[in-house]
Amino acid sequence: MKKIKVLIIDDSALIRSILKEILSADPNIEVVGTANDPMIARDKIKQLNPDVLTLDVEMPKMDGITFLKNLMRLRPMPVVMISTMTQKGSQVTFDALAIGAVDFVAKPRLDQENSLAEIRDEIIEKVITASKANVLTLQSEIHQPTQKIKTVASIKNVNDKIICIGASTGGTEAIKDVLIQLPPNMPPIIITQHIPAAFSTSFAERLDRNCQLNVLEAVDGMKLSPGFAYLAPGDFHMTIHGSPSNCTIKLNESEKVNRHRPSVEVMFDSVYEVYRNKAVVIMLTGMGADGAEAQKRLHDKGVYSIVQDEASSVVWGMPGSVYQLGAYDKVLPLNQIASFLLMKLSSKN
Repeated sequence: MKKIKVLIIDDSALIRSILKEILSADPNIEVVGTANDPMIARDKIKQLNPDVLTLDVEMPKMDGITFLKNLMRLRPMPVVMISTMTQKGSQVTFDALAIGAVDFVAKPRLDQENSLAEIRDEIIEKVITASKANVLTLQSEIHQPTQKIKTVASIKNVNDKIICIGASTGGTEAIKDVLIQLPPNMPPIIITQHIPAAFSTSFAERLDRNCQLNVLEAVDGMKLSPGFAYLAPGDFHMTIHGSPSNCTIKLNESEKVNRHRPSVEVMFDSVYEVYRNKAVVIMLTGMGADGAEAQKRLHDKGVYSIVQDEASSVVWGMPGSVYQLGAYDKVLPLNQIASFLLMKLSSKN
């Protein structure tokens, strides 16, 4: 297997050293260079032709966001952001994902050497995943305008239905691209995106600002209502309980499932008991297979299942796993999911 060539860009010599040590320990990765500012990085990209960049946000001479904008305009390539776990850091991280970064690693705020070592496996996995990401597809989705649909009068009995969305790598933009098109008179929507606890609040707020729907970070005991979308908070599994007319969210910190908390699998498995075949489940871009088995169980019971297609996915791991299991009714490009969903809801009341 050809090694993945990585260039590390960070103004901290300590962080550069730690990242180089972590990544070089994996036999599939070769750290071909480091740079302490974007100006040096620009030259090293030309010289070394890396497959993946790790990029800090706050750097001298040119901030990471400005550098990323220039990079994606001139030479799109996979980038993993190294992000601080602060309110400002989370906002800038989502700006980076909107520009075209594939993923991010949340850099702990405490003792950096020990803390970064604790997330060694995550850093390695995200760099390897980024090397396989469809960056050109990500760029085309980012620059494609989205059409907001003001209202759909024919959606009836919204209290009897629910929409369930799972996603991981590339999912923050994919979820936004779906939700932003939807009108406010929708059934409740529940969402599990693999995301650290320090970033889920900012993500929900960002969605809420951009969408006609009300988007909230889920709270334990919260009742589902039409016109609202609920995002599982980082580090909590989210399930639903009750009946369609009185459905509430439950959060828990039980063991990770498929190495994730929140887990799509956990959320999907709670749906059928409440909504039966009135649910619609959607799997968007993401690495791994979290949620695929649960989506098959739902599909086998008659729940309508949609997966994002490979061409429009940043990483076709999770939707690809559902596809391989045959647990789908429709495979769609990202930009057609919202309109198809509205047609589906309008035609079967």
